[in-house]
Amino acid sequence: MADAGMATRDLTGILAAIAQGDRSALRDLYAAEAARLFGVCLRILRDRAAAADATQDTFLRIWDRADRFDPARGAARAWLAAVARHVALDLARARGRELPSDDPDLGDVPVEDDPAALLDATADATRLRACLEILEEKNRRSILLAFVDGLSHAQIAARLETPLGTVKAWIRRGLASLKECLAS
Repeated sequence: MADAGMATRDLTGILAAIAQGDRSALRDLYAAEAARLFGVCLRILRDRAAAADATQDTFLRIWDRADRFDPARGAARAWLAAVARHVALDLARARGRELPSDDPDLGDVPVEDDPAALLDATADATRLRACLEILEEKNRRSILLAFVDGLSHAQIAARLETPLGTVKAWIRRGLASLKECLAS
């Protein structure tokens, strides 16, 4: 999707098709928006597994409620993000009310993390943080807004009050630097 206007028109059409029961439109929407909506859920839940569950629930809710989207009230991407946000908040509230029973028959058994996997994950995270720190601020901030907050390039450009092409260049150069740093 080349620009924000085109993306909005495409998403509006995709949502209209989903409202008519078009499953291939839902697949198209998933391909286009899953990563961004996962970022929205992850930002709220701060747990990858819970964010993945929330993302799946988001697409189920979109399937059920696509007919409620009204382009006159706002952009499709904003509506999608609002759906993801509400699903993630609902899940966060529900998780806050869960009380483990300690009954193994109910599946409430503590799961021990693999210490070796935790060390590997910690080492990878430490390396990524170190590589992010050596980036210029503009590159680091743009990358984090894109991959952690799930913002589009156009949204980042608006937030940073910077031309879209400049933001794309910052992200591209930053990712190249990250790749080089992580490979060494």
